Amino acid sequence: MTMMTPTSMPERGGFAGLYSQALRLASSVPLSAVQLVSRLTVANVFWQSSQSKLASWPVTVQLFAFEYRLPVLDPGVAALLATAAELSGAILIFFGLFSRLAALMLLGVVATIQIFVYPTHWGEHLTWAAPLLLIFARGAGVISLDHLAGRFFSRER
Repeated sequence: MTMMTPTSMPERGGFAGLYSQALRLASSVPLSAVQLVSRLTVANVFWQSSQSKLASWPVTVQLFAFEYRLPVLDPGVAALLATAAELSGAILIFFGLFSRLAALMLLGVVATIQIFVYPTHWGEHLTWAAPLLLIFARGAGVISLDHLAGRFFSRER
């Protein structure tokens, strides 16, 4: 039995034809465009979060002490680690540099928030995790410093 792909489906009229066209259109979107939008979206979320932490450091430490209450870590240390991870992760993901490592680091931040801070907010956390998983699994795409570095270093061999 052969599998029908959107490009191999016979032309049909009506709803089936419209659906077929929609599948062809969706299939024509380059993965690199999806990767770029995912990177920009998730970089913005973590950049904004890091900037709000940096805007008032004493308030940030208080949040870690009295609301977030992470086990084991001192609130000052936890605030510093979270801010550093969000800031550096956002920058690396934005430029597409060491993207998979940055995505893994930010997935760790999301997991920490999900498990220890706001366990009932899983829907929001999945919204952040989805683009991070795409970047971790497929990389930053061709519009990235990772891609440029890969091309540069592959020429030197």
